[in-house]
Amino acid sequence: MNILLIGSGGREHALSWQLAQSPSCAKLYAAPGNPGIEAHAECVPIPADDLDGLVAFVRTHAVDFVVVGPEAPLVAGLADRLRAIGVAVFGPSAAAARLEGSKGFTKDLCARAGIPTAAYARATSAEEALALLDGFSIPVVIKADGLAAGKGVIIAATRAEAEAAIEDMFAGAFGGAGAEVVLEDYLTGEEASFFALSDGTDVIAFGSAQDHKRVGDGDTGPNTGGMGAYSPAPVLNPDLEAQVMDRIVRPTVAALAADGTPYVGVLFAGLMLTDTGPQLIEYNCRFGDPECQVLMMRFLGDFAGLLHAAATGGLADAPPPAFSGDYALTVIMAANGYPGTPEKGGAIRGIAEAEAGGVRVFHAGTARTDGAIVAAGGRVLSVTATGHSVTEAQARAYAAVDRLDFPSGFCRRDIGWREVAREAR
Repeated sequence: MNILLIGSGGREHALSWQLAQSPSCAKLYAAPGNPGIEAHAECVPIPADDLDGLVAFVRTHAVDFVVVGPEAPLVAGLADRLRAIGVAVFGPSAAAARLEGSKGFTKDLCARAGIPTAAYARATSAEEALALLDGFSIPVVIKADGLAAGKGVIIAATRAEAEAAIEDMFAGAFGGAGAEVVLEDYLTGEEASFFALSDGTDVIAFGSAQDHKRVGDGDTGPNTGGMGAYSPAPVLNPDLEAQVMDRIVRPTVAALAADGTPYVGVLFAGLMLTDTGPQLIEYNCRFGDPECQVLMMRFLGDFAGLLHAAATGGLADAPPPAFSGDYALTVIMAANGYPGTPEKGGAIRGIAEAEAGGVRVFHAGTARTDGAIVAAGGRVLSVTATGHSVTEAQARAYAAVDRLDFPSGFCRRDIGWREVAREAR
C-alpha cells in the first residue's frame, strides 16, 4: 500500500517508524512530517489542517490508505472527505470524533449508555456555570468543552479557583474550546490510559499506559500535553482491562453504531481507577502523545496491516495485536517556558549518541535550520527506552537524556515514579 500519515509530532514520528517497518507498506508519505520522520517517509509540506491540500495530494499520488495522527483534522471532517473519494482511512468521522471534540457530547453519551463516569453538568455561559457550581463539592473539575491541546482542564481546589477558571474559559483562555464548559465531580484514584481499535463493529484491546500530565516533578505545576509515559501500566491488571472493555469501550462503540455514526480508528480512554472500579475521565480519538511512543516501542507485527483492517471492517479476521513483554518508558524534553511560551530556536545535539543501545529519540517540536536540529515547539523530543522493568527502562531513558546536548530544554526527572516505587517494595 501507498500510505499517507498526517501529522508532525512525536506521536507521528513513532507511527512512521512502525508503519515503515510493515510489510504492507510500499511507500510512506507524511504531511507535513518533521526532521525525524524524514528518515522513514517522504515528507510533503502540507499542514495537517489543510484538508483541501491533503485530499488533492491523495488524489494525485495514488495513496491507498491514510493514517490520521492528530485530532483536529478528524474533528474537522478529513476522514469523511477521504472516504467520499473511496480512500481507506484510519480515523473516525467528524460525527464520531465528537467523543474528543466535545466533552459534553461524551458525557451525554455515557449517561445514555450507562457508562461509569463522574457526575457532570454543562453550561453555555459563565452565569449558568457559576450557578451550577453550587451543586458540586470542592475540589471540582472545570473543563473547556472543545479541543484545547490537552490543556483545557482545571482541577479547582477552592471555590475561588473554580470561579476564576469559569470566568477565564468564557473569556477565551482556550479560544473557542471554552464556548461551553463542563463541570464534573472530582474523582479520586490512580489514572491510567487504555487503548482499543475499532472498525465500527468489532473492537479489540490495544494496550495500556500511564501518562504524567503535570509539568513538574512530583506531579506539580500546570497540566501539559504530557511530560512522559510508560507502558504497560500494571495497575490496569487483566481483570480491570476486561471491565474497561465490557463497561466502557464496547458500550461506547455500540452506542455510536446505533446512532448511525460508527467509530473507526483508535479509541483512547483516559481512566480513573476508583474504589468502585474504572471510570471514564475522557476519550481521545487518536493515539496519545506521549503514550503512542511507548506503545510503538512494544508493538510486534504488521502495524500498517492491522490499522488497514480496522479501517476496512476487517478486525474480526486480523491477527490480534502482539506486544513485547518488556516495558517502555518515554521522557519528554521540552523547551524552557513550556507549557507557557516556549523558547524556540535552541540547538539540539547528541541525538545519535542518545540513541545508543536501542533507545529511540522521537522528534516532536523540532525543525532543521542550516542543517542543524533546533527546538520549534513546546514538547521537543521524546526519549524512549525499553527494559525488563519500569525501573530499568527509566534508567536507560534518563541515561539517554543525559547524552543529549539541549541547553534550552528541560524534563521531569521522575517519569514512572509510581511503578518504580511499587517495584522497589
